[in-house]
Amino acid sequence: MRQTLLPARPGVGFKPEHFSEIDREPQPLGFFEVHAENYMGAGGPPHARLAKLRQDYALSVHGVGLSIGGADPLDRDHLARLKILCDRYQPESFSEHLAWSSHGENFYNDLLPLPYNQATLDGVVRHVDQVQDTLGHRMLLENPATYLLFEASDIEETDFLKEIARRTGCGLLLDINNVFVAAANHNLDPRAYLACFPLAHVGEIHLSGHSETEDEHGAALLIDSHDTPVKDPVWTLYRETIAKTGPLPTLIEWDNDVPDWATLRSEAMAASVILDRARARAA
Repeated sequence: MRQTLLPARPGVGFKPEHFSEIDREPQPLGFFEVHAENYMGAGGPPHARLAKLRQDYALSVHGVGLSIGGADPLDRDHLARLKILCDRYQPESFSEHLAWSSHGENFYNDLLPLPYNQATLDGVVRHVDQVQDTLGHRMLLENPATYLLFEASDIEETDFLKEIARRTGCGLLLDINNVFVAAANHNLDPRAYLACFPLAHVGEIHLSGHSETEDEHGAALLIDSHDTPVKDPVWTLYRETIAKTGPLPTLIEWDNDVPDWATLRSEAMAASVILDRARARAA
């Protein structure tokens, strides 16, 4: 199976409104990420911009619609469109979520959680195998931000991810904001979670902002909203993780209330400082 790697540098999610500034001069970034489903058309301005970007930067394709954790078989048409996209741009990385988003004829515009037990583990393994066999490419699977837990779960999430990686050979995408959000929502310790995470399988890290609200009982609830700068506790967990792993490709996700290019780039440069310090310590 072909395995490609992103550079161990910061990247950002590409937004069309930033294209002219990005294209004006070389940017101090290792890669850009795009959502696969935004580029499944045949052509037009989106592909023209992405083709130009691909000439100069490494590319991460991030899927949001495969429903890897769903009970139904994968949508073969969707998977075929994904293969066309990946064959066209040959990205250094393809990733998807440990979540589900469709059932039968219904598609839900969300990444929904699944119980962690043997039945769902076997189903996710089958789906990951199918994706990797179709693409001929090792994929990364991302840990979710969750807002509820299942009584049917009898496997810890970190063990669930570790077993998927062992059985399929896939890598993992460690979203540290998701760790912080889920831990806060379930009154857990994010450092304890990260201490159990199979870091040796991590091929990319995601960082993003989150928002704070309350549930119907008035308890604090964090939302993985991708609409703010990365919060200080997430930066702290990131520094601690990079101290253990060494430099890893690190994406800044900012998908809602998107700021100007200078603001987004400054977030990536904050990650770059942390990566450079880790690199210097290892030298």
